[in-house]
Amino acid sequence: MAEVLFYHLTESRLEEALPDLLERSLARGWRVVVQTVTEERRDALDQHLWTYRDESFLPHGTDADSSGALQPILLTTSAEQNANDPQVRFLVEGAVPASLDRYVRAVYLFDGHDEAQLGTARQRWTVEKSAGHDVTYWQQTEERRWIKKA
Repeated sequence: MAEVLFYHLTESRLEEALPDLLERSLARGWRVVVQTVTEERRDALDQHLWTYRDESFLPHGTDADSSGALQPILLTTSAEQNANDPQVRFLVEGAVPASLDRYVRAVYLFDGHDEAQLGTARQRWTVEKSAGHDVTYWQQTEERRWIKKA
């Protein structure tokens, strides 16, 4: 069973929180897939990960590229895309996976100011817990630190 983490964004946007979490995954030697709901969001994250910090970038590609299998981080809109053989799946802004059984970890990132994303996160918490996954819930403090709530 996968370890499933729910990250409730209350103080920052996805673009601010995601790179740090991706860096942590790569530091553990994990390959990552990031699933978005739309191609527009996928493409915006693609551009952002090249420029989010002046002194760094995150090596990645998208499922629109032919080099997906080579990428440490693969951005996709597909619930079943695993071309880079990832250990971790990030699900952003309401994305829903086909299954989490093949992963070491899954991470749901959702905007606490978006009712649709909150609803999807609540539903997925129930689904993942019922499936036997080890689920935890993390919320941001005003200082943008993560605190485990459940």
